Amino acid sequence: MGVAIRAAGEGDRELVVRLLDEAFQNDPVSGWVFPDAEYRRTTHHRLMAAFTDAAFDGGRIDLAEDGAACALWLSVPAEAHTEDGEDEAVQLRELVDPDNERVETIARLMAAGHPAGRAHEYLWMIAVAPGRQGEGLGAALIRHVLDRCDREGLPAYLEASSERSTKLYERLGYAFTDHTLDLPDGPHMYPMWREPRTVLG
Repeated sequence: MGVAIRAAGEGDRELVVRLLDEAFQNDPVSGWVFPDAEYRRTTHHRLMAAFTDAAFDGGRIDLAEDGAACALWLSVPAEAHTEDGEDEAVQLRELVDPDNERVETIARLMAAGHPAGRAHEYLWMIAVAPGRQGEGLGAALIRHVLDRCDREGLPAYLEASSERSTKLYERLGYAFTDHTLDLPDGPHMYPMWREPRTVLG
């Protein structure tokens, strides 16, 4: 049975933030940004809200019709604007958790590691409600955009937050770029790139 997918609207903001917050509470990268578990429970949602608002502003959010999963996407042009990442990292820290340097650090690291030179679709974040994982919702949300990438000849990019999650993305055609993004004294992130597949017919 297929997964019904729709574009999220501003009225879905609270749902999207909650999905992201729940799905990433125990993620190794979120655990590095907010190492204290209790503090993470009370603060992590602010980072997810900032990401959600940025996606609404400059990208799009796809949502499973039943509200159990969401994917945040950005369409990245070929021209790189790495200098913008500096200001955005500072602004993110000030907005989310002003005394937490790690919010700024991760934003800088991801901006510096982002590939430039070719337009592509960037899967920024994907979240599935904890009780609904393993049903194929995440894969369906990703394929929804990758099918368009294949039709339009667009590559796609993401950073997997654990080695385990790279396996799902490999099944969808992504390949590890051979270098990790290494958080200081923390976990690795795994940049992955996908070339478009030829559409027959």
